[in-house]
Amino acid sequence: MNRNHPRLTALLILIVAALTLTPVVMLLLGSFSEGLTSFGSFTVDKYVEAYSDPYLLDVVVNTLIFVVGSSLFATLLALFLAYLNIRTDIPFKPLFVILSIVPMMIPHVLFAAAWALLLNPSNGVLNQAIQLIPGLENVAFNVYSLTGMIFVEGLLNMPVAYLIIAPALSSFDSALEEASRVSGAGVMKTLFRVTLPILRPALLAAFILSVVRVLAAYAVPRVLGTPGDVDVLATYLFEMISTGFAPDYGQAAALGMSVLSAAIVLIVVYRALTAESGKFVTISGRGFKPGVIHLKGARLPLLFIMAILSFVMIVIPVAQLLYTSLIPYAMVPGPKAWSLMSLQHWTTMFDDEVTWQALKNSVFLAVVGATLGVLLSLFVAYVSVKVRTAASTILETLTFLAFSFPGIVIGIGFMWFFVQTPLYATLTALLLAYIAAYLPYGVRPLASAFVQVHAHLEESSLVCGASMLTTMRRIIAPIILPGLISAWILMATMFMRELTVSVVLSRPGTEVLAVRILDFADDGLWGKLSALGIVMILISTALVLLAQGVGKWAKRRPEAA
Repeated sequence: MNRNHPRLTALLILIVAALTLTPVVMLLLGSFSEGLTSFGSFTVDKYVEAYSDPYLLDVVVNTLIFVVGSSLFATLLALFLAYLNIRTDIPFKPLFVILSIVPMMIPHVLFAAAWALLLNPSNGVLNQAIQLIPGLENVAFNVYSLTGMIFVEGLLNMPVAYLIIAPALSSFDSALEEASRVSGAGVMKTLFRVTLPILRPALLAAFILSVVRVLAAYAVPRVLGTPGDVDVLATYLFEMISTGFAPDYGQAAALGMSVLSAAIVLIVVYRALTAESGKFVTISGRGFKPGVIHLKGARLPLLFIMAILSFVMIVIPVAQLLYTSLIPYAMVPGPKAWSLMSLQHWTTMFDDEVTWQALKNSVFLAVVGATLGVLLSLFVAYVSVKVRTAASTILETLTFLAFSFPGIVIGIGFMWFFVQTPLYATLTALLLAYIAAYLPYGVRPLASAFVQVHAHLEESSLVCGASMLTTMRRIIAPIILPGLISAWILMATMFMRELTVSVVLSRPGTEVLAVRILDFADDGLWGKLSALGIVMILISTALVLLAQGVGKWAKRRPEAA
């Protein structure tokens, strides 16, 4: 196997570089070109036009407020939930732990649409309900604003921040906090003087990763920002390539280079923070016991707050989609609404040929794309973990680079590439772009699984005459099966809900569900949007259950044999 390592590593570097660097290079070249039809006619005019637009300053200010506000809200909310779930004796802890990460399963475009239905200033269901309260007849929350965008995007990014902060809290040695309290400090003083300073790397890492994700966000700005005339860089870039008689891809590429550069810098900072987390280790070789803080009289109030948060993050959006799919127009739940409920929106949605095509395309991309993505991730993760060479480090860096790709920006890069090839406006183009954008999501769980596989198992197989592929198929793959299933589920759900790359690359015949839902939102067809959204959630859930069932079947096969 060692003889094959250099060849395998070189091949993987070529494949991953083609996937991750091609759109970046094309974006750079495109930013110096006149347009898609005159690629190679180099000019700096596009940079001048892009950065001399007086409206750009407003867009940048909106983007900064949106990105910082959403990331700060997501990080603080994640810290609050993680602290209560891990360090306190709050009731129903296992349930709240699961509920804290469930929002990851809801597509962003559906989550944004649900809150548009709930809090739009004209006929939002929650606004109508609030106005029925005496004295609040004129009160209406406007979700089509920067504040509304920050609120919804913060809720969507909270699970990512939670998954970074929670492990740090779990590994925290409570002896330090106990020493603080013995010295006379109260719970809050200990929290701010001891706990939070030690958690600083995790908090900063969660915040920066959230900044990268919000910078790349498109669903919330499009669904909530565009109706309120609040443009951020993602929507501003998309308008450049989708409005008018002559979309300006060169100008979009010029501005996109700045967004991409900022995202790459942030990812480098994120990796530096996570690499230095060892300096803040509080667990030594001695045994330690994670301390549990007794909430006493605060248990019930905090339990109520946790229940409300879980209700807001999960129950309300999904219930609103189901409710809207059954009523003819927006109205407050009540006897009249119940009497008018029907399956009309479901019927018209299923009679729509474009929707059926989008459904088939999304399922194909989710199943085939995730399978190919996991296959590539399997070898990339193996080389990254098991082959410690300069080349494997390059491979790992190229793979992780995709984390910094804002979807709209990298979609424009792929557009410059695919329009020069026969792949333009095909599902293959979307498939390649999906794998390139989400490869790290497949590599991460598999890399964690490979760490647990001892080299002796591979060596024994090789000594017995098995080839590398046979060893991978017969020895390694069965051992890391849970990691394979996790990677497949993660990539399949990501592909099923993908919007930002799709909105740039999809064309008639290659529409996907997320783009179709966005079309319904633009046309104000909220009933059809909600019905299709429920279908989308059900398909994602079915893919997860299918993968888990296949995993259980695969585990039983060796026992039966």
